[in-house]
Amino acid sequence: MLLMVPSICSKLAPIWQIIGWVLWIFKIAIPIVIIVFGMIDLGKAVVASKDDEIKKSVKSLVMRAIAGIIIFFIPTIVGAIFSLVAEFGSDDYKEEYDICKNCIIHPKDEACNNAVTAAE
Repeated sequence: MLLMVPSICSKLAPIWQIIGWVLWIFKIAIPIVIIVFGMIDLGKAVVASKDDEIKKSVKSLVMRAIAGIIIFFIPTIVGAIFSLVAEFGSDDYKEEYDICKNCIIHPKDEACNNAVTAAE
């Protein structure tokens, strides 16, 4: 049996939606920031014409890209976790977890908006 208040997701739908919007903004902003900083670092290294700096900036760019990929897939990982946890509960829990999952992964979705208006 799950240790969860049966209506926690529907009561906190506005918070889950805000978290979803923040993650959505991060999914757009972080790749742009990675590209801009990568271009600046590589440009400085190429202008300096030092092999060590070029290798260092390429390594930095790769690490930033890995971090960006991880952040990009956070909503998918959260959705998978909610789906796995929902499998162990009753149908009431599945509906609640679907509200959490929809608001985090798709904050502009109609199901999430309905849950937010119902919570208010």
